[in-house]
Amino acid sequence: MRFRSLEGRIATLFLVLIVVVQVLGLFVIQQGIDANARASIGTELANGEKVLRKLIEQNAQKQRFSAQVLARDTAFVQAIGNDVGGDHATIESALVNSGRRARADLTMLIDGERAVMVASGMAKSNALELLVAGLLDQAEQNDGAGAIAVVDKRPFQIVVMPVKAPITIAWVVMGFAIDRQMAIDMKELSALEVAILTRAAGGRWQPVEATLAPALMAGVAQALPAAPPKSAFDLEIDGSKFSARLVSIGADGGGPGAHVMLARSIDLATAQYTSLERTLIVLTVLGIIVAAVASVLTAKRIAQPLRDLAATALQLERGDYRGQIDVGRDDEVGALAKAFGSMRDGIAKREQEIGRLAYWDTLTDLPNRARFVMLLNEALEAARAGGGALFVLMMDLDRFKHVNDVMGHNFGDALLRQVALRLHQQVLGSHPAARVARLGGDEFAVLLPGVDLAGARRLAAEILRALELPLSLEDQTVDIGAGLGIAGFPAHAADAEALLSMAEVAMYCAKQRNDGAVVYDALIDKASEKNLSLLTELRKGIERDEFRLHVQPKLSLDTGRVVGIESLVRWCHPERGNVFPDDFIPFAEQTGFIRVLTRWVLEQSAALCRDMALRGIHLKVSVNLSTRDLLDQELPEKIMDILRRHQVAPGSFCLEITESAIMDDPVRAQQTLERLHALGLDLSIDDFGTGYSSLAYLKRLPVNELKIDKSFVLNMENDAGDTKIVRSTIDLGHNMGLRVVAEGIESEAVWRLLAALGCDQGQGYFMSRAIPGEQLADWIGQWRAPAALEPA
Repeated sequence: MRFRSLEGRIATLFLVLIVVVQVLGLFVIQQGIDANARASIGTELANGEKVLRKLIEQNAQKQRFSAQVLARDTAFVQAIGNDVGGDHATIESALVNSGRRARADLTMLIDGERAVMVASGMAKSNALELLVAGLLDQAEQNDGAGAIAVVDKRPFQIVVMPVKAPITIAWVVMGFAIDRQMAIDMKELSALEVAILTRAAGGRWQPVEATLAPALMAGVAQALPAAPPKSAFDLEIDGSKFSARLVSIGADGGGPGAHVMLARSIDLATAQYTSLERTLIVLTVLGIIVAAVASVLTAKRIAQPLRDLAATALQLERGDYRGQIDVGRDDEVGALAKAFGSMRDGIAKREQEIGRLAYWDTLTDLPNRARFVMLLNEALEAARAGGGALFVLMMDLDRFKHVNDVMGHNFGDALLRQVALRLHQQVLGSHPAARVARLGGDEFAVLLPGVDLAGARRLAAEILRALELPLSLEDQTVDIGAGLGIAGFPAHAADAEALLSMAEVAMYCAKQRNDGAVVYDALIDKASEKNLSLLTELRKGIERDEFRLHVQPKLSLDTGRVVGIESLVRWCHPERGNVFPDDFIPFAEQTGFIRVLTRWVLEQSAALCRDMALRGIHLKVSVNLSTRDLLDQELPEKIMDILRRHQVAPGSFCLEITESAIMDDPVRAQQTLERLHALGLDLSIDDFGTGYSSLAYLKRLPVNELKIDKSFVLNMENDAGDTKIVRSTIDLGHNMGLRVVAEGIESEAVWRLLAALGCDQGQGYFMSRAIPGEQLADWIGQWRAPAALEPA
């Protein structure tokens, strides 16, 4: 079980939580035990102090009674009263005997003059005499008094009792040592350790008696603080911990004197909890072990199904949907497993559907292009391994676009299904190992393994004959045909894409020739390679700025003044030199690259127009639009963006459109032209007279200019028919309010003839060939019209 795994993390989390909880529990319990023990010890010490004082008081009462018995003894009183001669022997004897009976450690008789008459059991002590002197009045008033005094560094309980006859004639004093017996009695009553200590004025403690061992008693005096604490305190003696309390019981003169230390061993106080703590520790360890086992088992119970699901997910990743998922559990993991199983089934169904959509044509239920390529690759591997050959037949239906346009797309789809069925039956009837596929649109392909070229030709001829038979759909009979190309391995190519490409080249060649199936030949493909190379070079030409803007001036035929220019493009190829438009413009129109070229010409023309305006030369710039340009619905916005950036007015531009461009899609062309006209741009019909049905649309188009094709202008000086056509076109344009421009003027005679016919403007080699745009200003400065046309 790894820590970074889910199972390891779950088990570790449980263990950490349990250990933390158990350790915290032990800590809290130990703290509680210690707090309870100390509270209990504190209570015991407080009660012990009370017991001590009660014991001292009881001893004092007992001792006062003994002294009282002596003080009231008649013989003793008489002896004191008769003691005139100072013979104290009788008195001393009586005092000593009474003291012995009372177990007093010292006795004393104070006479009426408050002087010591007799004393026994003690040496002279000034401190004791001072203490007794202070108790005499109290004893007389209260019929006895008591106190504790330190005599010879030992504490004594002193009792003073007056002797009256009937007045006070003396005082009996008895002293009882506070000894070990009192400490033992105190321990028996309170279960506390007791130590009786005296303290000299210098603050040094002197042990007197104690219930502690003598070895510990020496350490008590050293461990006690110099200033007696007022509350309980901890005391450590030879490694043993005690909680102690000092009780003051007497004084030596005016300074600190006798104290009793009450102590309770902390270790003994907590000993009763030790077994409980050990039990708790054992239970904690057992709990941790049990919890560890339970957490591991729980983690495995949680993680094992997840590992199983992960293994199933890996199977799903490999595309294996056969694994069984255990869904017997009723918890969340079981719900996850059920959801996982549902997801697996859903993915399997969707993948099956995606695979069908990805590799099968939904219309004809034939393999599509992607599936056909897979089948072709498999067949190529088999052919390489066995040294065999295979052929690919690709066909494209004839006139299918016309069927769609006339009959509708639903009819076209039904036609494709009929063609697919006929192909499938025809091919599989003679070649069971062959595969038929629809590549897209109206293109079909046949994979023909294990045959030679003659066999491929025979099947191709059978397919074409089968397709020539009319198809009946929805009470309509449709005649179709197809162009069919053939390419094979290893004769033509060694990989699938190349084979398909070569079969397609042969197919388009067959559609152009219209004379049956065509087998691929490298000569056929040269034009295609040239075109591909040309498209790549065109793109690089734009990126490398290889194109140049040339212009041909347009002049007013009646004044000879330059009024406009037509923008033309030239290609300065780094290897081919100057490439003329006829060599690349048609190809650009076929591939759609013409839109890029048109945008480039518009940009350069707008820049030239702005530069000429800054020089004071205001010209109308004409730019040719192709069919693809005209069908671009965003063309007006693109042109206006260019004009705004170069700060050129829309009226400075004239867009020339050929009749064929309009006729390809008249509706969309008219919509685009109307939007361009609304922006203020002039529109011109270029090459007028060479198209078809243009007059039907001319009256509806928002044009400003007609441009007569040069084929009518070049020879009009010698051809009366051309002159009539030009005259009619000029009249037509003027009658419709249009400006008429003639192109192809190559002589002064044609110029003058056009001017006589009323043509407005003209352009041609007679005035100027196309020149670089940067030379336009110089050419205008040098231009001179024929003398008869020069303005006054």
